[in-house]
Amino acid sequence: MVDEIENEGKLKIILEKHEKWLNNEPDVEMANLKSANLESANLKSANLEFANLKSANLESANLKSANLEFANLKSANLESANLESANLKSANLYSANLKSANLKSANLKSANLESANLKSANLEFANLKSANLESANLYSANLKSANLDFSCFPLWCGSFKMKVDERLIWQLIAHITRLDITGCNEETKTAIKAIWKYRNKFCKYRTDVEEI
Repeated sequence: MVDEIENEGKLKIILEKHEKWLNNEPDVEMANLKSANLESANLKSANLEFANLKSANLESANLKSANLEFANLKSANLESANLESANLKSANLYSANLKSANLKSANLKSANLESANLKSANLEFANLKSANLESANLYSANLKSANLDFSCFPLWCGSFKMKVDERLIWQLIAHITRLDITGCNEETKTAIKAIWKYRNKFCKYRTDVEEI
């Protein structure tokens, strides 16, 4: 466990050893940066695939274009971090703090974001396909042009004031208008009828969604 990274030289050595570990070279270990203090660290384009960053402090760190695929970032502090175009595919971000983080164009496919704090985060153009967003706080987050297909959309107040585009609106309407409302009251049925004409708008984005 690394509690503090005293200088960039030490961090560089850890990253070099990790790269060798990824290449199956002998006598080297995976990067274990659990609880490490990496505040404002420059990790641009760093390869941290499979790295252990559990509970690490990465506040304001530069992780632009970094490879964090399968990385363990559980409970990590990534507030205001720059993760633009970063690869976070299948990363564990359970309970991570991503408040005001820049995740523009980041790949978060199949990432675990359960209970993560994404308040005011920039997720524009991010790939969140199959991501777990259960109990995630997306209040005021920017999800314009983000891909949320097959993700667990948070239906609680933590998704209020999310900035979205028409694609997500049509996607949500497509789901609402395909529900069986047989047992609902007339007021609910009237509300569904009001948006019924938009039921197939999402089909232009997904050809596998049949029109009704």
